[in-house]
Amino acid sequence: MIYKVYYQEDKARSPQREKTVSLYMEASSSVEARKIIEDNTPYNIELIQELDGNHLDYEKENADFKLVEFE
Repeated sequence: MIYKVYYQEDKARSPQREKTVSLYMEASSSVEARKIIEDNTPYNIELIQELDGNHLDYEKENADFKLVEFE
């Protein structure tokens, strides 16, 4: 599955909606996606959204769609 992850870049600062950014990643579940992000970044995760069907097609066409891979 492909997930869109909304996050703040720093856990130390209080979240501000204007500074929310997102990335796209592939994982078998949202739980796995959260674990991968928590293990590999200092990000403060706000929301993990599963993308499929028309929503995924829209994101691929209308956004900076690039899957991020973590090692």
